[in-house]
Amino acid sequence: MSKSQLNLTRIIVLDLWHHKWMLLLGLVVLANAVLVVQTTYASRQYTSQWDQLLQQRDRLDIEWRNLLLEEQSQSEHSRVTRIATKELNMSRPLPNEEVVVRVQ
Repeated sequence: MSKSQLNLTRIIVLDLWHHKWMLLLGLVVLANAVLVVQTTYASRQYTSQWDQLLQQRDRLDIEWRNLLLEEQSQSEHSRVTRIATKELNMSRPLPNEEVVVRVQ
């Protein structure tokens, strides 16, 4: 390096040292900007995850309701069968006792 380049480097370093508070504030502002970007990204990720969880909850709720309806319909059939068997002494006919009625 030549002597003029060394002098220029020295002048730049001294000037930066003279304005060290401005340099420090600039670095703090830059770090703050990076943190804002990271926080915004994380917030969007959490919001997306929250939406997916809400959709999953809705799907599970619909499935639960369908299962309750199915259980209710199954229990009604068994209740009818039980009442017919016990209270009315009814039974399912044997295959040779079945009669087919044709409607014309």
